[in-house]
Amino acid sequence: MKRTIYILFALFILSGHDMFLKLDSYFLEPNKPASIHLYNGTFDRSDNAITRDRMLDVTIKGNSQSITPGDSMWTDVGPTSVLNFLAENSGTYVAGVSTAARSIEMSAEDFNGYLEHDGVLDVLEQRKKEGTTGAAAVEKYSKHVKVIFQVGEEKTSDWDTNLNYPIEFIPQSNPYELKIGDKISAVLLRDGKPLVNQLVQWGTESHEHEDGHTHEESGEDHKHNEVQLRTNSKGIVETQISASGKWYFRTIHMIDSKEEGFTHESNWATITFEVLEGENSAGHTHDHVHNTALPWYVWGVGLLMIMMIFYLLWSRRV
Repeated sequence: MKRTIYILFALFILSGHDMFLKLDSYFLEPNKPASIHLYNGTFDRSDNAITRDRMLDVTIKGNSQSITPGDSMWTDVGPTSVLNFLAENSGTYVAGVSTAARSIEMSAEDFNGYLEHDGVLDVLEQRKKEGTTGAAAVEKYSKHVKVIFQVGEEKTSDWDTNLNYPIEFIPQSNPYELKIGDKISAVLLRDGKPLVNQLVQWGTESHEHEDGHTHEESGEDHKHNEVQLRTNSKGIVETQISASGKWYFRTIHMIDSKEEGFTHESNWATITFEVLEGENSAGHTHDHVHNTALPWYVWGVGLLMIMMIFYLLWSRRV
């Protein structure tokens, strides 16, 4: 029973591993204050804020002008880091955050579970072929995330900006000139070169149930809203926009590490944007939605308490 509790808790911690840049609405009015939210957890929930010293690069680019926001432009709202800025002129903007590398040590069972859960299936298959699924891992990882948003009506070319991150998605067309039913494609670059045959997830935010609860609130996995794709021989991934909403590409590129003290190195990439009904243009308003999710440690304590209750009940029956 103790082993079961440990495994469940470990998977709970690993499930909040993704990072995304999001806005309440990706359509902004010129010369008005705006905020970009840095989610560290899932696309629907942030589990903890990111300290400024971990951010190696923060960039906002629009109208061919690049801004490097200082620490004073950031604030933490519960488990979410929020970047406050002023988008002065109309145009299509891109913003990005690149983080410093961190490391994590995992047992073989936890590492295999994480590879399966987060879609690093090629590495998992390689471990199976090599007979190394019983080997523990020490992973060095860093995250590199982007968001594209529209200010005012004028479409500009900054959407295809290369921020020169270790890994990043660059769209092949302006997302804000697309509509439902159109195809969208992006090239995935690793160290500036197209990444071929890489697994990529294409997903959207959780939809509400009839009772008004989201997938997260009902305990369902946010990855139920994902479709698995691969980049082609030119490093390009392509799919169709099937509905309105906030969409993303995400991927984890993992390799065996040659650096002493590590078994694997991974670089994570995400890019997000929004599609509306009909023409994907500015001038639309959205209800302001706050992130009210509880921090990860509250969920962790609650999960442990539930497991302990089941354990006590089971002990009394024995």
